[in-house]
Amino acid sequence: MPTEDQPEATVLSVVPATADESVESAPAQDTPEETTAEKPQRKPRKQASTARKTRTVELTLTVTGTADGDWQAELTQAGKRVVRGLDVTAAAVSRAAAELHEDISKAIESVLDAAREQHQAKVAELEAELAKAKAALAELQEG
Repeated sequence: MPTEDQPEATVLSVVPATADESVESAPAQDTPEETTAEKPQRKPRKQASTARKTRTVELTLTVTGTADGDWQAELTQAGKRVVRGLDVTAAAVSRAAAELHEDISKAIESVLDAAREQHQAKVAELEAELAKAKAALAELQEG
């Protein structure tokens, strides 16, 4: 039996008994089987998700272009501009779009195709104007 100085033991101690004495053991704590029988059943705890929560980083890349073929990029992270007004080539925009996704590439290529057609028309117009200027210069030199 525990005294005030000794805490109650969790291990049973066996003491040899004489024939006249009955065998007694130290008080034992409830075993898990006894505990569940005496106490009301608790609902099982919901398991916490074992999926790792990944930290997401939000970056916004904005690419703008003009009909003249001038392209610029801006990068924003968490509302703060990281890069502003960075000049990029149309070829770099096309390659980057192709690397990202086919749908993005198609959309950007259609814009680039329209810009190419516009530049080809401008080149043809300038070549015609140059041909007229050369003809006028040749006429002036003959005279």
